[in-house]
Formats: sequence, structure tokens, C-alpha cells
Amino acid sequence: MNNLTGNIPNDLLRLERLNLLGVQENRLSGALSPEIGSLSGLVRLDVSMNQLSGEIPDVFGEMSQLKELLAQSNKFTGGIPKSLSNSPSLNLLNLRNNSLTGPLQLNCTAMVGLNSLDLGTNRFNGRLPENLPVCKRLKNVNLARNSFRGQVPESFKDFQSLSFFSLSNSSLSNISSALRILQSCKNLTTLVLTLNFHGEALPDDEPLRFEKLKVLVVANCKLTGSMPRWLSSSNDLQLLDLSWNRLTGAIPSWIGEFKDLFYLDLSNNSFTGEIPKSLTKLQSLTSRNISLDEPSPDFPFFMKRNESARALQYNQIVGFPPTIELGHNNLSGPIWEEFGNLKKLHVFDLKWNALSGSIPSSLSGMTSLEVLDLSNNRLSGSIPSSLQKLTFLSKFSVAGNNLSGRIPSGGQFQTFPNSSFEFNDLCGEHRLPCSEDGVNGTTTLIIHSRRRSRGAEIGMAVGIAFGSVFLLTLLALVVLHARRRSGEVDPEMEEESMNRKDLEEMGSKLVVLFQDSDKDLSFDDLLDSTNNFDQANIIGCGGFGLVYKAMLPDGSKVAIKRLSGDCGQIEREFKAEVETLSRAQHPNLVLLQGDLISWVVRMKSEGRASEVFDPFIHGKVNEEEMFRVLEVACLCLSHNPKQRPTTEQLVSWLDDV
Repeated sequence: MNNLTGNIPNDLLRLERLNLLGVQENRLSGALSPEIGSLSGLVRLDVSMNQLSGEIPDVFGEMSQLKELLAQSNKFTGGIPKSLSNSPSLNLLNLRNNSLTGPLQLNCTAMVGLNSLDLGTNRFNGRLPENLPVCKRLKNVNLARNSFRGQVPESFKDFQSLSFFSLSNSSLSNISSALRILQSCKNLTTLVLTLNFHGEALPDDEPLRFEKLKVLVVANCKLTGSMPRWLSSSNDLQLLDLSWNRLTGAIPSWIGEFKDLFYLDLSNNSFTGEIPKSLTKLQSLTSRNISLDEPSPDFPFFMKRNESARALQYNQIVGFPPTIELGHNNLSGPIWEEFGNLKKLHVFDLKWNALSGSIPSSLSGMTSLEVLDLSNNRLSGSIPSSLQKLTFLSKFSVAGNNLSGRIPSGGQFQTFPNSSFEFNDLCGEHRLPCSEDGVNGTTTLIIHSRRRSRGAEIGMAVGIAFGSVFLLTLLALVVLHARRRSGEVDPEMEEESMNRKDLEEMGSKLVVLFQDSDKDLSFDDLLDSTNNFDQANIIGCGGFGLVYKAMLPDGSKVAIKRLSGDCGQIEREFKAEVETLSRAQHPNLVLLQGDLISWVVRMKSEGRASEVFDPFIHGKVNEEEMFRVLEVACLCLSHNPKQRPTTEQLVSWLDDV
């Protein structure tokens, strides 16, 4: 995690007693030197996320202690060297996201220690290796995004320890056979089969049983059929994605009986009928804590969001936001009031269905909601003012319904664009101003316009007809162009720029430090200077949140932007915006120096940790506990994300305190 260039110096490769060599996430280039084989005592070698190229040298025969080799996200070519594919000591091999080719050949009889194998995003071809289950300890296998062909081998039923298995985007066929074979893997918890079995029928009546399954992703396969009944026996299911298929029929009521289900994506299918009311009782979204017994391997998951763009990439299951995605189906009936009980739900997407009735005011009970999309349905009535209580809401749309009345103006509603409310009969700050009775002011214009002459009406009709033909033709061309483009976009292309260092910077530098300023601001200063972000101090709003006028303790007048969006693109764009402003020199741009973390760490390292605490509580009876909590907090804010504790560890430590 530096910016080192060149290659690994040969002098470094003469350290025979070296146990660990980590040069990951730099800009190293060129071939990996054969001298690497001289490191006979090496236990872990990590050269990942560089620009190393050429073939991997066949020099691992003397490295009898090597347990972990990580070389993902480079430019390696050729195949896996024989000395590596015969290593008895190796337990982790990660060569993902390179350009390795040829048939996949591993001597699993010799590789007795292999536990985790990640060869995804390469160019391996031929058939899946039938001898893979001979690697008895294999627990995690990712073979996604290669050029395999054919079917899942019958021998795969003999996997003894297999828990995580991804075969997405591998041009496989015969889903019925694949599921019949893989159900024999009794320890299987995660199965990813996206972008395979094109146009096949998803089996429903076969007696399949996946007892320990927690994650099932079979998306973007254009599968036909209905929701498979055999899935109802997978009682531990936490994440289900069957999106971008051609499934029909009703969504069964048993879908709401999974006690741990927190992510459900059935979007872009042809489901009909009402939304099952049982979904309003999902325990993991109402009262239960989402528990993952162990972290998933660091393999990429992809969630597709639209036809022509890349899918979102997640490297851990725990990173998925609690979600119900039912958009782009043919669902009808009401939005149940009881959905307001899902207080742990983050994303609720019902767009492009035929839902009717009013928007329940009880949805304000979904207090964790970040995305609410009800657009392009047949909803009527008004937008409940209670939705102003959804303080985390960053994306909202009711466009394309039959709504009327006044648009709420409080809470997050001031940050939503006009497009969130279009194609309704709504009025307010986002649309045309309301009349005294709260109705769109265009009503009187329509009444007066009826006095036009007969000739004017004929002219309008002709104009509308020609305009409609023109728009339909244009729309057809746009759709054809979009479909053509969609074939060019790989939805599972890994984002090389979004490596761990980028994610770390996104998380740790949301408050930008300006070098030529001597102002130190605390969060309390921001609260005081904006009167606790009082609405009276709002001077503007944008896609990222509201802007408040403020007066700092030294009398300086500044503008403070309070982010209201979710993570990802908004953070990157906001970071770019602030960095641009920081480089600009103008009397109206005030340069500020924050945030708090670096100061606390410095005070702690200088032995002055006691000065960090508020004088009101420092020196009281629980001083030892205060210092322990500070220690835990500093670990949580470690510069290296890998050194930060898990949530489970954090809760345990705080319990001890």
C-alpha cells in the first residue's frame, strides 16, 4: 500500500529465512523473478494488486513452507506452474483477475492442504476439472468468469468440506443437473451461479434439498419457471438473488418465513399477484440481529442494477445492505401498512409494477431506510407527510403514479430532484406552486384553454400525431442502441481502481484536511455554529445534502455541507468536489482543517490521552474504563482496514469493559 515502482529487487530475494513478503497494492511491474524460489522459508507471499506480467515462474518446488500465495489483480499469463499445482503445503491460492489461460490442471492428490482456491476472472478454458473434489480440505472455490464449457461434473457431489462455491459467468449448461449434484455438498452455505444456463427452466418439482444454504445467487440467466418450492427447506437462507430472469407466477408466502433473510432481490422478472404479506414479518428486518457465523472469503459478489451498466461489487456478504428488491415485475395490489415494521431495512424498491392504493403513512417506521423507490405504479392519494421522519433517506421516487396534493418540504425532501415527483398531479417546491387548496396550479390553465377555436384543435391534433410518431421512432432507436451497448458491457468486470487502498481512503478522508489552514474544528463546533443544524440556517441543497450557514467560534462565516447520501458514488463525487475546492484560491472559499481522529491518535501516542476526554467526565470513578474504550475506538479507526476489529470482537470488548 505504497506507490513503489519497478520490480522486487534480487537482493531481497536472498533472505533465505524470510517468512513473509508483502508488496501488495503498489505499482510493481515486469516479470516475477525466478529468484523468488530462493526464499525457501517463505510462508506467505503477497504480490497482489500490482502490474506484474509474464508467466509465473515454475520455482515453488523448494518452498516447502509456503502456505499462502496471493497474486490477484496483476497481468500474469500462461498457466499455473507445475511446482505450484503440486504443492502439499499450500492452503490458500489466489490468482484471480489475471490473464491465465489453458485447461485448469491441479494435482489434488498432492495438494492435501489446499483450503481456498480463487481463480476467478481469468481465461481458463475446457471443462471443469473432475478431480477437484480430491482436494479434501477445499472449503472455498471461486472459478467465476472463465471460459469453461459443458456441465458441472458428477464428481463434484464428492466435495466434503466445500462451503463457498462460485461458478458465475462460466457458460455452463443444465441447471437441473448442477443443482442435483451440488445438493450433495452437505456443508455448502454459499452458491453463486449467475450468468449461466441461458434460457433454461429453473427446476421446481425436483426433490432438491440444500440444508445449510445461506446465500443463493442465480441471477441474469433468463431462466423460466416459477419460484422453486424446494428452496423453502433452506431454513438458514440469508441472501437470495434471482433477479434478471423470466420467472412467472406469484411470489409464495413462505418467502417471509426465513428467520435470517435480510437481502431479497426478485427484480426484473414477470411475477404477478400481490406482494406476500409475510414479507412484512421478516424477523431479520424487524427484530433479529443479522448474524454471520463467520466472514465469507474475500471473493467478489456482483449485484446488477440496470441493463447496460456494470453491477455493484461487494467482497463480503456482510457488506450487502438489508434489501427488498421487487421492481420491474407485474405485481398488483396494495403496499401493506405492515411494511412499516421493517425498521432495519435499508433499500425498498417496488418500481415498475402495477401496485395501487395509497402510500401508507406507516412507512415512516422504516427508520433505517436509505432508498425508497415506488415509481411507475398506479398509486393514488398524496405523499404522507410522515415520510419526512426518514432521516437516512437519500434516494426517493414516486414518479409516474396518480398522486396528487402537496409534496412534503421537510426532512430529506428538500434534497430530492424534481424527477422524483414528475408525471403526477403534485405541487410544491419541486413542481409548480400549489394553490390555496393544495392543488397543482395548472388546473386553472387547463380550464381556460378550452376556449380555443376548432381550427386550433385540429392543428393541435395533427401536431400531436406527428410528434408521437417521431417520439416513438426515437424511443425505438434509443432502445436498440441501449441493447446493443448492453452486449458490450461486462456486468461482472472487476473494478481495478476500487482496491482496498481506495476503499480505505474513501472511508478515512471524508473530512478533507487543508494544509494551509490553522483552524481546528470539533463536531461540537459544527453543532454550535449551525444551532444543531437548524432549518433556519439552510442556505441551499444539492444531491449530497443540505448546506447550512454557520459562524465559527472565531467569528468566521462559513458554509457547511451535511451529507445525506449513501456510500459509494456520492462519497467519491463529494471527495472530488472538496478536493477541487481545496485547490482553488478565492476569497469566498474558506479553508478549514478538521476532523479529530489524527489529533486523538497523536495525543494518545504522546501519553496525553487524558486530555482527549471532556473535562466534565474526566477524573470520575470510571477512568480505567474510559481509557479502555478509547483504546477500542483507536483500533476501530486503524489506518489499515484489515487491522480493525470485527463487529463481533467489538461487542465482546465493550461487554468486557
